[in-house]
Amino acid sequence: MTAIAVQAQRLLAHRRPKKSFFETFIRSLIILCVAIAVVLSSISVCDGHWIFAKGQLFGLWHFCTIGNSTKLKCVTDLNQANVEGINFGMILARSVVSLAVVVAIFGLELLMVSQVCEDTNSRRKWSMGSILILLSFLLSSSGVLSFLILLKDYITFMGFTLTFWCEFIAACLFFLNGMSGLHINNITYPWNRARKF
Repeated sequence: MTAIAVQAQRLLAHRRPKKSFFETFIRSLIILCVAIAVVLSSISVCDGHWIFAKGQLFGLWHFCTIGNSTKLKCVTDLNQANVEGINFGMILARSVVSLAVVVAIFGLELLMVSQVCEDTNSRRKWSMGSILILLSFLLSSSGVLSFLILLKDYITFMGFTLTFWCEFIAACLFFLNGMSGLHINNITYPWNRARKF
């Protein structure tokens, strides 16, 4: 009887967990929102022009000025912006936000794999993916904050470009979906249930 009971417990432990339609819908929505955040952040980092002020366009990769012909003149030498520490600061900012996109892609992949290939480790993969998404939030928000501190004298509400707001929205989505991912994992499959097996 004992051997049969052990075998039954093993079968239950390896059985695919059943999910409700609501849970599947919420998890799919989280994956979709994370994918949108990755796209927004990628566009923002690749373009990199985040602040327009005093006829100057400040970006992660370029510094641009508007000449008499209203044509942008862009250079990669950020020291020409005459902002103290901008060269090193921008290297740090763009490195951090670029790393945030890479981490988010890995997190998104884990979230998707956990739903496509369901097994006993699916919930763990989902948790790891959600943690990576939260890490992306920390990295992207650190990059944005570094950028703003460097250019604090040029900041105006109307001076923020569309690509800056893309990065801001992406950071918010990373935070909301990372927290939501961890929360739905805890309420649908508490860790103490897993320990019983």
